[in-house]
Amino acid sequence: MTRPQWQVLSVLRRHEGIRQAGLAEILEVEPITAARMIDRMQEAGMVERRADRADRRAWNLHLTDLGSEMIERLQPLAIETSDTAMAGVSEADKAQFLTTLETILGNLTGKPAGGDPLDV
Repeated sequence: MTRPQWQVLSVLRRHEGIRQAGLAEILEVEPITAARMIDRMQEAGMVERRADRADRRAWNLHLTDLGSEMIERLQPLAIETSDTAMAGVSEADKAQFLTTLETILGNLTGKPAGGDPLDV
């Protein structure tokens, strides 16, 4: 499992049925890059594309049972990694750090802070 694949699973868990273009926007990658990631993950059985009922040209993305299982198996490792990285950092400092990162991201993307950050 690569970091970008983990990000895709994380986004799909929270935004089940999102279109590829929306996924690309959240991940801040080009739509073709997102499509290639989805192609590989679909071949691996972790995600599936379903036709959008409102737009025949669009595809909605969904986790498969295997994709959901991967999240369940890897979530504890993600939490452990985050806990290790943040060991000794106070809750106030963590909150300030995340606020600062959101501000920096907003400055670089032109989008306001307080968006929908990805899970670890």
